[in-house]
Amino acid sequence: MATNVVEAQQDRPPGSGAARRRGAGVRALLFAVTALVAGAAGVGGTLLYERDTAPDTSAVDGQAADVAEALRQDLNAGFYSGGGTYGGQFTEGTIVAQVEAHGGAVLSSGTAKGESSGRLSVHTATVMLGLVPPSKETVAADAYPVRCYRYTFSLGAHSVEQSPMTCPAARADGTPGSLAAQMGVLLSQQPTGTNAYRAMSASGYPHTPQGATDFLKDRGQVGAGDTVSKVSGKADGDDLYLVALRINGACHYLRMDSSSSASRLIPLWAAPADEQEACAVQQAVAAATLHGTDPAKEG
Repeated sequence: MATNVVEAQQDRPPGSGAARRRGAGVRALLFAVTALVAGAAGVGGTLLYERDTAPDTSAVDGQAADVAEALRQDLNAGFYSGGGTYGGQFTEGTIVAQVEAHGGAVLSSGTAKGESSGRLSVHTATVMLGLVPPSKETVAADAYPVRCYRYTFSLGAHSVEQSPMTCPAARADGTPGSLAAQMGVLLSQQPTGTNAYRAMSASGYPHTPQGATDFLKDRGQVGAGDTVSKVSGKADGDDLYLVALRINGACHYLRMDSSSSASRLIPLWAAPADEQEACAVQQAVAAATLHGTDPAKEG
């Protein structure tokens, strides 16, 4: 998706041929008046030009605000929690599901270095929105530019903060090309199974690469036209098995949790852009344990 670029408008000094044919006093007066008029016109013209050509970011900014509000619902802790949009254990999968539901992709996710909130870690996620326009309203393509945002959060609705950021200029894999185009391809490689983000428990499936593949197919997480490859898993305790795999060429993480508390778990999600190339099971372990509790039961 192309974004509008506002080019700087340069003012040009007025011609001086006629002024040179007049006396020094008249020449100075005309020069001063002309400069003032030209300057005013130049500044006003530049402001009007920028106002008319600058992209309207209100639609995508609205999407970003919706993502922040959805995260606040999911992180609402304590007895009075009203229940989030996805609920259950909050992992990186929750973030990915929220962002993709609002037409974007996660660029990176993890624990913010050197930051903490008491005993709780502070996490950060950078996302790109504007890849898919809102489905409930008609938005002109040039009025819906790609924009990037940073979210930081801990536990509790009050912890979620959102701020705009400059989108990275290069692809996440370091190859030449557009990062927005790369993220568009990533979205197109999502599984075709019905409601890939629905919560469910993987209880009853063996914690092996084959068990992970069977779970995805039996539960409709992947469709008949999807290609599953390069499956690697690692046990993390008795009830938890983390898997890194490629679906249609795109890296995904799978969290297989046999515990009864995982019935509302989002098990499968696309890895962030900066982890797509490596697609290592160690990354899946870190992603799956991000807020691996139900915030509604905390506090």
